[in-house]
Amino acid sequence: MVASGRQGPEATPEAAATAARAGDTAAARLKERIYATITLTAVVVALTETSHPEHLESALTVAVTALGVWLATLVADEQSHRALTGRGATLQEIRAALYVSSPLLLTAAGPLVLIAVSALGVLGLESALLLSAGLEVATLFVWGCRTGLRMGNGPLSAVVSGLADTLIGVSVIAVKLLVGH
Repeated sequence: MVASGRQGPEATPEAAATAARAGDTAAARLKERIYATITLTAVVVALTETSHPEHLESALTVAVTALGVWLATLVADEQSHRALTGRGATLQEIRAALYVSSPLLLTAAGPLVLIAVSALGVLGLESALLLSAGLEVATLFVWGCRTGLRMGNGPLSAVVSGLADTLIGVSVIAVKLLVGH
């Protein structure tokens, strides 16, 4: 369906272009979220390997990692924009970049909540961090399945897509655990 709500030959080219831009924006947001999820998965696994992880240190590491990746993305977007257009981004383009990159910050929410639950004594910090990594990998599976379904190839394609994303997340964890410090 295009943005105007009309389909087929009666849909206007402007509506089709708007729908294409909306699809591009959704794809860019998902891509940013997947990159951030993989990055934070590696970070929380690395935190489990420290000799005596602390709650505050772990929370700050997760938060600063998410913030750093987000800021790096914004800087890279602005630099590439200037390189391609020869000018700085307009306010509308800055808002669009902030909207597309905001999922990078949201990825830290799960690990931060689990670290906070651990600080309350409900579970150990190492368990909270490993659970965070597991939930991040499960999230990759869900996004892969959702992508597969949206491609319209049926449930089997969705599961294959989800498993492919899961494999990436599991590989990140495996490499981090095998390599260690």
